[in-house]
Amino acid sequence: MGFLIRMRTVARAAVLGVGLSGLAAFSAQAETLADALVAAYQNSNLLDQNRALLRASDEDVQQAIAALGPVVEFVSTAMATRGTSTGYSTTYSMNFALSVSATLFDFGRSRMAVEATREQVLSARAGLVAVEQNVLFDAAQAYMSLFSEMQTVELQRNSVSVIEEQLRAARERFELGDSTRTDVAIAQARLAAARSGLAAAQGNVAVAREQFNLVVGRYPGSLRQPPRLPTLPSSLAAAQDIARRFHPAITQAQHQVTAADLATEIAGTQRMGTVTGGLTAQSTIIGSSSDTDSLSANMRYAVPIYNGGRLNSAERQAVARGEAQRAALHQMVATVQQAVAANWSQLQVARATLAAGDLQIEASQSAYDAVRAEVELGSRTTLDLLNAEQELLDARSARIQASTTVQVAAYALLNSMGQMTVEALRLGIPTYDVEAYGAGLRGGSPRATPSEQGIRLDRIMGRHTTSP
Repeated sequence: MGFLIRMRTVARAAVLGVGLSGLAAFSAQAETLADALVAAYQNSNLLDQNRALLRASDEDVQQAIAALGPVVEFVSTAMATRGTSTGYSTTYSMNFALSVSATLFDFGRSRMAVEATREQVLSARAGLVAVEQNVLFDAAQAYMSLFSEMQTVELQRNSVSVIEEQLRAARERFELGDSTRTDVAIAQARLAAARSGLAAAQGNVAVAREQFNLVVGRYPGSLRQPPRLPTLPSSLAAAQDIARRFHPAITQAQHQVTAADLATEIAGTQRMGTVTGGLTAQSTIIGSSSDTDSLSANMRYAVPIYNGGRLNSAERQAVARGEAQRAALHQMVATVQQAVAANWSQLQVARATLAAGDLQIEASQSAYDAVRAEVELGSRTTLDLLNAEQELLDARSARIQASTTVQVAAYALLNSMGQMTVEALRLGIPTYDVEAYGAGLRGGSPRATPSEQGIRLDRIMGRHTTSP
């Protein structure tokens, strides 16, 4: 009878070896990593915030372009004069004037200002790409973390089922006189520990679900097995070369350098002065009988002679800021290169750990099978079987963590290379058109016809824009 009980216990304990195999079938219709990335891109408040900031930068370009054109003003004044020459009578007069003023020549400062603001827009666009990368990477991390915790829950649940069967078998053997009360107590203690581990794992899943909801914008259902690792460069040098050419932080710093150089040129031409011109049409009505009209034109060239060294100081300041931006660019390149190297090393370590984990599981499974066979023959105790089962459980848990680490390290490497974007990942969804809003502002006129996307963006911001 004792032998039959041991055989039944061993058959039920085999659940541990195949407990996770049901995950693949269960996740056949589950959510994929690509689904999570797409949802994060579409639901991100951070992306919405930075898109609005980019639209604000686009407006800076329009304002700089407007400075190139003339300024037209209509001025109306009314005046009452009381004097003694007419016996303390009051004379009323009204003046109407239409004036046009424009900068005729400023040695290129206004046009350089337009170029500088355009560089700032390009810098903001690169910043938006950097935010997109972080949003997608956070989503990948949240997905992998949740999937890992869900696997751990299944593993812990299977462990509880196995130990429950071992406890039941220990009690049956005790009733038959084939074991001692110690065996029962040991199994009870292990069962309590397994249930505690299951509760902790379920709590970790709840925490991971909340993080998933924060990053992706909704709660997940079941998750599918993560896909194979994305295509990665064959060497560290290749990865760093891609990062140098495509990382948005480097691109952003490059545009900041160009903008700073333009600001230096603008400061250098301030002392050359400005040529302005104006045209004024004026009509004056005095009382009820006198009416005079006039038309005047003027041209003015103003050049600073003495200003206490302010212009020289401004030029030195612009030069210093340009040097600071150039140093920031060099530092950004170094930082990105270091991040790529670090993530490359972490990926290699994670892969090695995963391979070692597979060997550990294989060895632990062999040891478990051997102990189980010896239990059948009565040469091993319940404690031996529980210890072997715990070692196998630990090995499988470590393997889950190692697999997650490999996935996260791969996407971290892509992120440091500047390749964690919708286009690079080929998610196949429409992306935000950074040109659309700015296209509606071209032509040098604030009344230029906006693009369709610009109209939608205006509507979001609460304006009432209608297309002609």
